[in-house]
Amino acid sequence: MLIDLLRARRSIRRFTQQPVEPEKLDLLLEAALRSPSSKGNNPWEFIVVTDRDRLERLSVAKAHGATFLGGAPLAIVVCADPAKSDVWVEDASIAATLIHLEATDLGLGSCWVQIRLRQREDSISSQAYLSELFGLPEGMMVLAVVGIGYPVDKKSGHPRSSLCFNQVSYEQFGQRS
Repeated sequence: MLIDLLRARRSIRRFTQQPVEPEKLDLLLEAALRSPSSKGNNPWEFIVVTDRDRLERLSVAKAHGATFLGGAPLAIVVCADPAKSDVWVEDASIAATLIHLEATDLGLGSCWVQIRLRQREDSISSQAYLSELFGLPEGMMVLAVVGIGYPVDKKSGHPRSSLCFNQVSYEQFGQRS
């Protein structure tokens, strides 16, 4: 059941060096490509990265929170073309989320690295850095990078008691029950 998958999923930033098998990569990509998108525009594009040098270069794509990518055996760069859809951010976010859920279902760990609206240590935009690294066409935007691999440690899902039910309103904002 989906709720069991959601209960088990955690952000994982430490991976073994075991490569992700091609059949599992195919399932991760199928999950992303089955992602719903507004008006069926499918504005997303995905770049699969397994090369150690490129993964190291991804690890410095932004000032904080990307270093773990240098130790990941796989990353999927989630891009989108704003010319195809004015809701490309939402469409690409849904696809990235499905990659996370499929990774969990396959016994893999994953973690999202935000790229959109971020900068590197040297103040160059993360977008400009990755556009050059991957030879992106003009206008193609990078939303995020998802690092994926076999977790070093097993993490339990977050307990139900940690959920923010106090942020749920009924019928109108602020009406909590």
